[in-house]
Amino acid sequence: MKKSAAEILAGLRDHVDFLAEAGADFVLAGTPKDPGRATGARSAPKDAMEPPCRPGPPSQELRGGAASAHPQPDDRDPAEIERQVRECRFCPLHKLRTNAVPGEGDWAAALMFIGEAPGRDEDLQGRPFVGRAGQLLRKIIAAMKFREDEVYITNVVKCRPPENRVPHRDEVEACWPYLARQIGLIKPKVIVTLGKTPTEYFVPGRAAIGELRGKFGDYQGIPVMPTFHPSYLIRNEGNREIRRMVWEDMQQVMVLLGKK
Repeated sequence: MKKSAAEILAGLRDHVDFLAEAGADFVLAGTPKDPGRATGARSAPKDAMEPPCRPGPPSQELRGGAASAHPQPDDRDPAEIERQVRECRFCPLHKLRTNAVPGEGDWAAALMFIGEAPGRDEDLQGRPFVGRAGQLLRKIIAAMKFREDEVYITNVVKCRPPENRVPHRDEVEACWPYLARQIGLIKPKVIVTLGKTPTEYFVPGRAAIGELRGKFGDYQGIPVMPTFHPSYLIRNEGNREIRRMVWEDMQQVMVLLGKK
């Protein structure tokens, strides 16, 4: 069905607003390959129906924490980074969210946990890992001899994807500068990636999470320990072997941080 003039005008207005928020002083002429995704105009239903694509590592510039179109008034101010995340409109996911979820914890933490994306409970509360998976993660943190306020917990994507689907590559690319700045400010001694999606961005390659877990990778000199996502443990509640593997992974982290 053809769009009305009012719908086209609304889409153009969204597009100009988006570029202004990104700090652009000009608008390039030309027709985007996918106007719905470029303008953000009423694109949520289309995104919700798209099959998730296999994630790949962000460009080297993003993985290196290079500057992007994101505004960066003061990367040393945690409150400013959180404000930018909560007000972000760099990808269509902002149209569907109740709350963006920057992350929480100690901004000088030695240990940082990075998951995939917020779920329903996280979207409602604006906090990471507050559902069943979050309760299990917090039990793991306590077993590692850390308090919750001694670690930092976040996700590669800060807004909930529809139906909790895997984040699309462009959504991760849009959020990556926020995560890179969080890591740069926190300077953790160890990063733990929870599940397949964050692991594929921090430890690029096509190996399965079962092959990568238990072996330290590297991100800008920071050891990265991939392990299973707590939700995977919940889905396989009766499988003690999976729990044993996760605990073995965390014990390696504990040794590195002097907790064992």
